[in-house]
Amino acid sequence: MEVFRDVDKALFPIKTINSVVKLFKNQLDGTAEPDLALLSIVTGLLENQLTSRTNGAGQIADNTPDSNNLPRFELETVQKLYEKFRLIVTGSVEPNKTKVYSSRELVKRVSDVIWNSLTRSYYKDRAHLQSLYSYLTGCKLDCFGVAFAVVAACQVLGYDDVHLALSEDHAWVVFGPNGSETAEVTWHGKGNEDKRGQEIGKGVSARSWLYVNNKPVVCTREMEVAALVSAINPSLNANVDAIEVAELQQELLWLLYDLGHLKKYPMAIGNLGDLEEISPIRSDISCSKLFEEAIEAARRFYSNQHVYPYTYQGGYYYRHKMYKEAFESWANASDVIRLYNYSRDDEEIYKEFLEIANELIPYIMKMESSGFEANTILKKAECFANLLRFYDGICQWEEGSATPVLHIGWAKPLVNTISKFDADVRAQVNIVCDTQEEKLHGKKNGSIFNNNNNNYEKESAPVKPPIKGPTSQNFHPTIEALTAACSEKLLNPEYLLQGDGSPFVGASKDPTSTDIKIKIEMPEEPTDNAVRSEDGMENVEQEQENVPVKQEEIGGEYTIPTIPKKEDEEKENGKPGTSKSPDFLTKEDGHTYEEEMQKKTRPTVILHSQKMKELKDLLLAEKLNTHAISLHLTAQSQVQVGKKGRSDSTDTSSVRPKRTRRE
Repeated sequence: MEVFRDVDKALFPIKTINSVVKLFKNQLDGTAEPDLALLSIVTGLLENQLTSRTNGAGQIADNTPDSNNLPRFELETVQKLYEKFRLIVTGSVEPNKTKVYSSRELVKRVSDVIWNSLTRSYYKDRAHLQSLYSYLTGCKLDCFGVAFAVVAACQVLGYDDVHLALSEDHAWVVFGPNGSETAEVTWHGKGNEDKRGQEIGKGVSARSWLYVNNKPVVCTREMEVAALVSAINPSLNANVDAIEVAELQQELLWLLYDLGHLKKYPMAIGNLGDLEEISPIRSDISCSKLFEEAIEAARRFYSNQHVYPYTYQGGYYYRHKMYKEAFESWANASDVIRLYNYSRDDEEIYKEFLEIANELIPYIMKMESSGFEANTILKKAECFANLLRFYDGICQWEEGSATPVLHIGWAKPLVNTISKFDADVRAQVNIVCDTQEEKLHGKKNGSIFNNNNNNYEKESAPVKPPIKGPTSQNFHPTIEALTAACSEKLLNPEYLLQGDGSPFVGASKDPTSTDIKIKIEMPEEPTDNAVRSEDGMENVEQEQENVPVKQEEIGGEYTIPTIPKKEDEEKENGKPGTSKSPDFLTKEDGHTYEEEMQKKTRPTVILHSQKMKELKDLLLAEKLNTHAISLHLTAQSQVQVGKKGRSDSTDTSSVRPKRTRRE
């Protein structure tokens, strides 16, 4: 059966990167669906040729823009491999001649065909095994490769409803009307092959990061092309990439980006951002912009359930010594992982967070504490707040999980990092715990380092904003003070009804204070004695006139004690005179409302995990009790239901094979 179009045949023999890009463009622009088997064979052939040491990998004969030379291969080579794949599939499964939807039994049968033709080995930490070329020439596939091969086989059979679904470290398929059914088709750890055919999102693994809370990237045919491109692995070894393969991958990702096929694929966008950082080929879109787009896609299309967009961005900031921004990105990543229960299937993301906590952050602390830079993050309270948010997410990830996350290897770097922040910097952070009252209070106060999950279950109830009139910011300062004091003291009924006496029950008049008589009404535009600040509030000078005003609606004239005037003369030591605050402007704890306003401008972090909430006082102590912090952090979590509402058991019998992020 002839499956190769003339427009594609004309590009052979393929000798340059541009020829491969044209082949992909032909497939993506055509009226028919792109042929997954063809494109996977071509990219796999090139990747394996260029990363093999016996083939002079890593060398480019001609680096001009129009002629990036590749090992020459003929159309016949690709045709033979394609026909071999078709015969394997159609020899065991009947093609779909009536164009019906596939079934779970059919998907399981196709996955069995692929599985049973593989060598009987698992390939942990092996690269270049994700393509059909690897399957057809060596009978080897990694777990992504098996899932992709099943989808490609279903396409060859004519079952066009079978599509690839991707989490950040796993792959399965959707099928049926509107992709309503799901099925495992590959393994994720030795001994788990019997899951093939099972429905996704059921059983003990439902709360694990591996399945991203049923928010995977469900691919179109074009997005499956993006998946095979994103899975290209340019590595020659752990430290060196084959330049030609990386360039090919980068060019193909830009093609897919420009055609709009990466819009809903955060991992692929992040992969492109990494490649652009290493070797930029476009000036119109920066790699930092790409990382932002990946995060926006994760938030918009997947309810902010994906972690890697934030770690991509955090890594970028780290490499560019933008440490304050890196801390925020890592804290945002931790806000995502807090949504899940830790499972041994989550080994890959565990290692990602462990590297951030135990290598990257300690390195930053070492660099920032070795000098006296004016902008050092050790002097920034918001960085300390984001550090706490980062660890709070890790601790909450552990809650409700059968397997502990934190051990002494986590605790020591945490304690060392916290100790780098001076007590006065730590004291600037307003730490609150996630009771409903504290969350409500915190959300009103502006600088909140809570978390970036709009859909987080504890945060799901919306907080109604305060009602504001057209001139609500123009109240007289004393009225604002009176309003603020109402939250702390009881109003005097006689004062409310007749305007007599003190405004508050039990308040005594301060003989040093001055009374002013005012009318509750909106003032006119600020005069020369008032300065409007950036937030629209008026800072009225201390000097006020005692203007008796008739209160028509309530009746009678009434008074409100005001703050006494500051002394005009400074003391001999040069310090300005101080004045006593009237008691209705003083909270019961002795703090004035002015101090409370200053507190509101401090960064606030809301802690959700039990461990971090119980560490609050230790974290703010002037002298850190590092031993107590370590012991408490590494204690096995006693909260087994907590945020998730139930205790999930976890299959700990499997150790998931490592896969690179590019896969």
